[in-house]
Amino acid sequence: MKNITIIGIGLIGSSIARDIREKNNDVIINIVDNSNTVLEKSKKLNLGNNYFEEISTFIDKTEIIFICTPISAYRSLFEKLNKFKLSNETIITDVGSCKTEVIKNAQNILTKNIKFVPAHPIAGTEQSGPESGFKGLFNNKWLIITPCKNSDDKSVKIISNLWKSFGCKIQIMDMNDHDSIMAITSHIPHIIAYNIVGTASELEDNLKEEVIKYSASGFRDFTRIASSDPTMWRDIILSNKEPILKMLEKFEKDLNGLKNAIVNDDKEKLFNIFDKTRDIRKRIVEEGQDVKEPNFGRKNQ
Repeated sequence: MKNITIIGIGLIGSSIARDIREKNNDVIINIVDNSNTVLEKSKKLNLGNNYFEEISTFIDKTEIIFICTPISAYRSLFEKLNKFKLSNETIITDVGSCKTEVIKNAQNILTKNIKFVPAHPIAGTEQSGPESGFKGLFNNKWLIITPCKNSDDKSVKIISNLWKSFGCKIQIMDMNDHDSIMAITSHIPHIIAYNIVGTASELEDNLKEEVIKYSASGFRDFTRIASSDPTMWRDIILSNKEPILKMLEKFEKDLNGLKNAIVNDDKEKLFNIFDKTRDIRKRIVEEGQDVKEPNFGRKNQ
């Protein structure tokens, strides 16, 4: 790998750039972002070698193209990339949290000779922007690959090995399974967090101020993800609409069951619900116990 391009230089894109630079300082990193402000920040952080607001002929020499933009930009990017004479060795990949819609657009737009390997690193924080990325974000995290018609064994292996070099564990998965899993483990938690903060914001002014002032760690921790990038999450929710709505129906049913237990003073049912979920939570923590959270206060990230 000698020449790579990152389109969209936020938290994930800038972390990819940092890890690549850490592994091989000779790699040429082209950074594309439609925000001049973001590009200037990236230059100051020395994240790349070349900086562009638009894709141009430099893309012809690129071996791997990472798409790290909001999902609403994918269709336009596929159309632009399809117009260039990409090398037969060039691989387009992405980091999007939804796959069914992404793959549908890719297969409808990209010609058969253009390689596309859909991928999704299960990593991130609620922070955004190139200054929020850091080396090691992907270490010991899962990277899910959902191959499509534009993927072949060689391109999948190349992308797998690249993410392995960042410290990722690799899982090959069907796109529909991926989107259903993400709906319950990531997308709905964000919806709930955004919604509960919205509920708090609509309380009477004096009560709202008290909620903010006396928020316990539980409320702060639970609502942390409500500070995530709104454009990105708008796109994710709408792109994964069907699995999310299906899971929300089940969640609503379970919530009504919990509500009825409270109304009926059903102590046994409440205890059983809390005991069962505590065990599941314990297993979740054990699965990720060796994952270190970033220290945003440290210098030279």
